[in-house]
Amino acid sequence: MADLHSIEDTIAAGAPLDSAKAALILIHGRGATAESILPLGDAFGLSDLAVIAPQASANTWYPYTFLAPTEANEPWLSSALTLLGALVAQLGERGFPPEKIALAGFSQGGCLATEFAARNARRYGAILGFSGGLIGPLGTPRNYKGSLAGTPVFLGCSDVDPHIPLERVEETAELLEKLGGAVDKRIYPGFGHSVNEDEIGAAKAMLANLVV
Repeated sequence: MADLHSIEDTIAAGAPLDSAKAALILIHGRGATAESILPLGDAFGLSDLAVIAPQASANTWYPYTFLAPTEANEPWLSSALTLLGALVAQLGERGFPPEKIALAGFSQGGCLATEFAARNARRYGAILGFSGGLIGPLGTPRNYKGSLAGTPVFLGCSDVDPHIPLERVEETAELLEKLGGAVDKRIYPGFGHSVNEDEIGAAKAMLANLVV
């Protein structure tokens, strides 16, 4: 268990927690680092937003594709989701209720952000999934409880992403809507596995509502 994810490896950027009006948990993708995802937080250009970036053990949140049997990605997947829960709780202790906390991620990070929100449905500040979707193989039972209670949700992905099937993005949007999320889904024809300016603009608009 010593090689699993640790809250102690989290780094912070943006506004200090003592003065920030909202907080963003920003989750990197496979093979990346907490430091490498921070420029995405900078791109939102919100000076009153604290950015919290957790670091995956060995730069990977779980070892296999997010479409693999869920048990194949254990215990790494549960460790990652537990870490996100601990960060939300820790931010709560610093004065940020869930509705002032946004979770965002790219690729593996986007998968974690959406899966965490579905498994722990409540009103969050925003859920932002860049090139990601709910975790598990085709036919995975989606017996999620609770309600997102109008949480703004952004899902952006290419229609030909080599890692994220379009069908999973569609399924994710439908399920998060059923959980009460206000979903803005944008599919970009022929785009690569990346984040574009339109996605950044849409996400910034959601986040800006948290720091007014």
